[in-house]
Amino acid sequence: MTEYMISFNDGQMIISDADLPEVAAAAVAVVHEARAAGVWVFGGGLLDPGTASVVAVDGTVTDGPFADAKNHVGGFSVVDVATREEALEWAAKLAVACRCAQEVRAFAPDAT
Repeated sequence: MTEYMISFNDGQMIISDADLPEVAAAAVAVVHEARAAGVWVFGGGLLDPGTASVVAVDGTVTDGPFADAKNHVGGFSVVDVATREEALEWAAKLAVACRCAQEVRAFAPDAT
């Protein structure tokens, strides 16, 4: 099995306040389906990039996201599946639920 991160950029998920409960319910339904299928590892939405902090190699902390970053992860799900095709199928379900494109990336093998 391989773990995949399915994520979206924060600027891509543009949902009206009126539609938010429906989108949230659809996303939660996909999470419940993934849990029932035994593939769900972890996931969640992230707060606004303005709440981020960057910690430099010398320990200096700067408030805000990376200054040169144009895109920020808005949320993600991690699934543990047998094939990339399965990960893409889960991403498709999340794309429909969240009404935005999803990026799929495999985690590198654990070096420990």
